[in-house]
Amino acid sequence: MPTSSSAAAASPRARRSRSVVAELEGALLRSADTFPYFMLVAFEASGLPRFVLLLALWPLLRLLELGAGPGRRRDLALRAAAFVATVGVPRAEVEAVSRAVLPKFMADDVDPAAWAAFGSCEGKRVVVTRMPRVMVERFAKEHLGAHAVVGCDLEYSRLRRSTGLLKGAGLEAVAARVRALFAGDDRPDLGIGGSEMARSFLSFCQGQLRPPFTADHETNAPPFRPVIFHDGRLVCRPTPFMSLVILLWLPLGVLVAFVRIAVGLMVPIWTIPYIAPVFGGAVIIHGRAPPPVRVSDAATDDGGSPSGVLFVCTHRTLMDPVVLATVLGRRVAAVTYSISRLSEILSPIPTVRLTRDRDVDAARMRAELARGDVAVCPEGTTCREPFLLRFSKLFAELSDSIVPVAMNYRVGLFHPTTARGWKAMDPIFFFMNPRPVYEVTFLNQLPAEATCAAGKSPVDVANYVQRILAATLGFECTTLTRKDKYTVLAGNDGIVNARPAAAGKPASWQSRVKEVLGFLLH
Repeated sequence: MPTSSSAAAASPRARRSRSVVAELEGALLRSADTFPYFMLVAFEASGLPRFVLLLALWPLLRLLELGAGPGRRRDLALRAAAFVATVGVPRAEVEAVSRAVLPKFMADDVDPAAWAAFGSCEGKRVVVTRMPRVMVERFAKEHLGAHAVVGCDLEYSRLRRSTGLLKGAGLEAVAARVRALFAGDDRPDLGIGGSEMARSFLSFCQGQLRPPFTADHETNAPPFRPVIFHDGRLVCRPTPFMSLVILLWLPLGVLVAFVRIAVGLMVPIWTIPYIAPVFGGAVIIHGRAPPPVRVSDAATDDGGSPSGVLFVCTHRTLMDPVVLATVLGRRVAAVTYSISRLSEILSPIPTVRLTRDRDVDAARMRAELARGDVAVCPEGTTCREPFLLRFSKLFAELSDSIVPVAMNYRVGLFHPTTARGWKAMDPIFFFMNPRPVYEVTFLNQLPAEATCAAGKSPVDVANYVQRILAATLGFECTTLTRKDKYTVLAGNDGIVNARPAAAGKPASWQSRVKEVLGFLLH
């Protein structure tokens, strides 16, 4: 049963003004196990070999936890895991994974009752963690609203690479840093935690809450801020068991992916929804697809107006336009922004690369609409979570034959999108999943009174289409954009500019090879 002081039962107004110190692992997060987070750092910041090595060392790490003295049970295992996962890794990579990958897995593990107690305190909020602060700080401050994070620190060499060593990881050091955050006689009003590390600071707090926690409906905690943007390839938390499953599936998954891709390129596109179940996939169709529009019937007298259907899709993966074309069973051109050259080469449908110059892009889309149907994703980038990014208004200015299409997918092991990795690998990771499923929902074509032809502004049309697609999928509309996503995940605006070679200096054969690989893979 949870224990608390009389202060824990104070009025909501009093509780909201209080300061709080909470342990992260095993308190704010349900699980006290830090191993999956080091596995994520190993996989995303370094690669598969280090992921395999850390998993192979897990039995030894477990023995260290169980066999060491009472004061050092988890400390030795933690130091060993941190060393294997980070030694030699550039500091920028560790920070990128901590910013783009770890918050999603931490958010999925938040204990609602512990968050209710922590979030209801509007004074100083401090989170205490056993993991290196760099792995926790982004999540704690952005999503838990913490003012400070107390934990150990990774050491780095002069080359800005991790040495794998931790400093300030002792219980006494943690307790001292918590006390230093509260000057004089100002003690934390509430302490949350139950481990040996938590006991080092709980005695300093006026009130205490220990797991298991029970929901307190009087706290009126603010809603937890969800993680909308996240990166990384792994869908499931890499516990030792799931990590073993992933490694055992990988060789077969690569083979299955290439077989699926090869078959998809060889058979007629309209047959794919029928043969997908044979290869472990599925395409689920809702609604009725509009019939093809004959260009000669749809063209106007001047012959220059758009005549095809403009399919406006939600953007979940790179496969959205391809799946739409397979369902329709006819030619559909896909409007793209920054897919890899390799993806364009392998694409079974025509692709139209835009420039982000409004006039040039509008002319290209009009020309393609004059030839036939076009698929466009106005979000401009993918989003994994049940949110829709802001829709660009450009599509509403180009055609009045607009058919909204709600696209969604389900995968089990690997995410088929990335902001930091090689985008050319996105289709391969999609087809590496044991059972990739796509859902396509056709909505009715927009009535004339809902388009620009009736005097509606392009912004109103774009917002209306966003709302009806979100309602169909059960998603939430946002005003976030592609730039917001890449700022959070990659620290840039998502546009890669080629670097011109220095004038008069011939490129080496190594740089030429790198340029060709970059051209294909990015």
